[in-house]
Amino acid sequence: METSPPTITVHVKFAGRTIPVEVPASASTAELKLLLQPLTNVLPRGQKLICKGKVLADAASLSSMQVGNGSKVMLVASQGLHQGDGPITKTSNGPAPSAKRTSNVKENEAQKPEIIIKSRQERWKITGVIALSDSSLKAVPEEVWDCGSSIRVLDACNNSIEAIPEKIVALNSLNKLLLTANDISDGGICWEGLSCVQTLTVLSLSQNRLVTLPPSLGSLTFLRELRIANNMLGNLPVEIGLLKQLEILIANNNRIQVVI
Repeated sequence: METSPPTITVHVKFAGRTIPVEVPASASTAELKLLLQPLTNVLPRGQKLICKGKVLADAASLSSMQVGNGSKVMLVASQGLHQGDGPITKTSNGPAPSAKRTSNVKENEAQKPEIIIKSRQERWKITGVIALSDSSLKAVPEEVWDCGSSIRVLDACNNSIEAIPEKIVALNSLNKLLLTANDISDGGICWEGLSCVQTLTVLSLSQNRLVTLPPSLGSLTFLRELRIANNMLGNLPVEIGLLKQLEILIANNNRIQVVI
C-alpha cells in the first residue's frame, strides 16, 4: 500500500494576512512559490520569501533553509509582477465619456465582485487550502462547501463564526479543520455531519464556547491532533478513547475535574 509523502504546513504572511500552505517536506523554495501564485496573485519571479531574516533561495530545499512544520515566512512582492483579477483602469484627461460608455462601466463594476469570488474559489480548489483566518466572518462563506473533495485544509481561525452546518460533509477529503478563536457553542456544530469526515486528522476548536463534546467525536478514528483548550468543558466523553491514532490532545483552561 502506497503512503503519501510527508508534508509540512508553512504560514506565509502577505498583505496583512497569514496563509497556511501545505507542501511536501522535501519541497524547494521554487515549489513553494508556485503554490503561492494562485493564493496571492503574485508571479513566482516577483516573490521574495524571507524566514528568520534570511532570503530563501529558489533552488534550495526548505529543510536546508531550516523551514519546517509551523515555520513563519514573509512574502515580499515586487511591483508590477501581480497577475491581478482584472484590467488596471487608467485615468484620462480627454473628453467626458458618453452615456453608453458610462453605462458599460457601471455594468462591469457591478459584475466585478462575482468575478473575484469565482476566482477565489478556483484558487481554493487548485491549492486545496481555504485560508479565511482573521477575516471578520460571522459564518463560513457558502462557496466553501461547493469546493467539495478538492479541499484538504480549512483555516477559519480568529473570526466570529457561530456555526458549522451539516454541509461540512461536502468536504469529504478534509485533513485539517482549524476553528480556533471563534464563537462556536455546543449547538453550533453539526457533529453528525462532522463525524462523517473520516479523513480528518487535525481538529482545532480552542477558544470557543463549548460546554460538552458528543460521543460521535469518537468516530473520527484518523484524528491525530485535537485542540479544545480555553472552552468551558466539564468533562471529556469516554468515546475519546476510541481515537487510537490521537497523538496530541490539548485541553487546558477548561472546567474538567475528572479524566476517565
